[in-house]
Amino acid sequence: MLEINTPAPDFTLPDQNGDTHTLSQYRGKKVILYFYPKDNTSGCTKQACGFAERYPQITEKGAVVLGVSKDSVASHKRFEEKYGLPFTLLSDTEHRVIEQYGAWGEKKTAGKVSMGIIRTTYLIDEQGIIVKAMTKVKAADNPEQMLEAL
Repeated sequence: MLEINTPAPDFTLPDQNGDTHTLSQYRGKKVILYFYPKDNTSGCTKQACGFAERYPQITEKGAVVLGVSKDSVASHKRFEEKYGLPFTLLSDTEHRVIEQYGAWGEKKTAGKVSMGIIRTTYLIDEQGIIVKAMTKVKAADNPEQMLEAL
């Protein structure tokens, strides 16, 4: 996990439409950057829909939401369309950015240990500085927590 009050590392990743995004292109806006395990799973759907419900309030506060998982661009497109998600989903199939942000590691699911994405959320300010970092977040609670943090 990255430290608060440090610069967020820049990255370049494709979104659900195949367009390229860099973190630096969002300078001047607050960024909620969240890492989630998998499109169309119950927890990830709750988290994404929670951000979607609050998106008007989030944008009113000068922020954007960027969701990152190792799913493909096509998977993200289906996820976006199925739930009407109004924000950007970034595909990191080789989990380079996920690892860079400390969101990749050992996790237990149903007693089985595996490597994967640890649900992690960052709030990055207008200058690209990390102002809040949360790990092992509860999917259903995270969107409201981040809205309050803004």
